[in-house]
Amino acid sequence: MAGDYDEAPTLRTVRRILLLVLMVGMAGTATELLLLKHDEAPLQLVPLVLLAAAMGAAIWQAVRPGRASLTSLQILMLLFILAGGLGVYFHFVANVAFQREVDPSIAGAALFWKAIAAKTPPALAPGAMVQMGLIGLAYTYQHPSGRPF
Repeated sequence: MAGDYDEAPTLRTVRRILLLVLMVGMAGTATELLLLKHDEAPLQLVPLVLLAAAMGAAIWQAVRPGRASLTSLQILMLLFILAGGLGVYFHFVANVAFQREVDPSIAGAALFWKAIAAKTPPALAPGAMVQMGLIGLAYTYQHPSGRPF
């Protein structure tokens, strides 16, 4: 029958793909941040440190899956979501300050749209951390490594 298949191999494959997409995203984001010199202030180091730690946890989970590696990855993915949200906030606030410096009379919707569309720093770019955090949490959702023995 067309609908008859074993879900376990399919789910394992989807998990592997999610972990691979996560790792590629983390490597690409870390590379981009380093090329953009996103390491000049202490707060700018937060995503780089999180990316390095999460890459280590993802490799650990891929090579030796277990409860500790899975929990580490889950915690880091929650931190990705938090850091991404805060990053959007900090980028937006920096853009608002710049726009007000350029045009002190700007306010309201005009200020919002100028700040959100600014190229430097890109206000929504840290949202990529949120996206990677969600991908990582999708990978860990009801993962067999997290089940009690």
